[in-house]
Amino acid sequence: MKNIWQGRLDGEELLFHRIFQRVREEDNYDTISADDFVLHGFAVDEGVQRNKGRQGAKEAPDIIRKNMANFPVILPDFSLLDFGNIVCPDGNLENTQQDLAKRVSKVLLKGGKSIVLGGGHEVTYAHYLGVKTAFPEQKIGIINIDAHFDNRQPESAGASSGTGFWQIAQEGEMNSLHIGIQRNSNTLKLFDTAHQYKMKYILADEIFFENLPSVYQRIDDLLNSVDYLYLTVCMDVFNASIAPGVSASAYNGIFADAAFMHFYRHILKSQKLLALDIAEVNPAFDIQDHTARLAATLVNEWFMI
Repeated sequence: MKNIWQGRLDGEELLFHRIFQRVREEDNYDTISADDFVLHGFAVDEGVQRNKGRQGAKEAPDIIRKNMANFPVILPDFSLLDFGNIVCPDGNLENTQQDLAKRVSKVLLKGGKSIVLGGGHEVTYAHYLGVKTAFPEQKIGIINIDAHFDNRQPESAGASSGTGFWQIAQEGEMNSLHIGIQRNSNTLKLFDTAHQYKMKYILADEIFFENLPSVYQRIDDLLNSVDYLYLTVCMDVFNASIAPGVSASAYNGIFADAAFMHFYRHILKSQKLLALDIAEVNPAFDIQDHTARLAATLVNEWFMI
């Protein structure tokens, strides 16, 4: 992947000013040190296909990497290990999710911080399962920034990009907060399922600057009630004008404005945050990498905390 991790040099190369200069491509999990950021690409959109969405998200991980590469490095001890892409060539999504879960578990048990670039939002169940496998006795919190609950019960085709939180609920108690939920993107059945499984949520209409104290409070309520945190961002939560390249675009989605960045950085600052993923970037429908660039920026924000 050396043709992906490229960028401009500022002065002496050994000064490592930019992210592409700090990336180490790896395949040995024993090389992970505490507090390393560890990256996997989930080059899979089998779940999007099963969910009748627009395919193409499997092409996203490398595009997001390219958009990450040239960001400046802020922290002096920043280290990023890239373990390449996980694919699903045979359509067996369930096995592919188990594969990612095992890899994420190895990362966390070595003290690393897990980053996964999707791919479809079927990454959610896999990434969560990796965290839970690493810490089976701990209480895992999930913040899902998404227009959708993704709590649909699987149909005959099996798990999909829309079933992740139903699957997680079957594992036992779920501690989740869903931010950016759209009323016109979720049926009453899905709202009922959210209430059944005690999925807390903040509607997209509630995200504005004057309402930040309430948003902060609900985030802190979750953080105070769990041992570890997993954060997942579905890019279809954003307005189509800034995120056109997604599996299901939203004309009325939220914006990455000051209000959003305030509470997003608040989440990233939590010492309980162990894992972050970005889902549903679809390069086939993107415009000049607008969506991929935004996704890359959201990952980079964690590197700057």
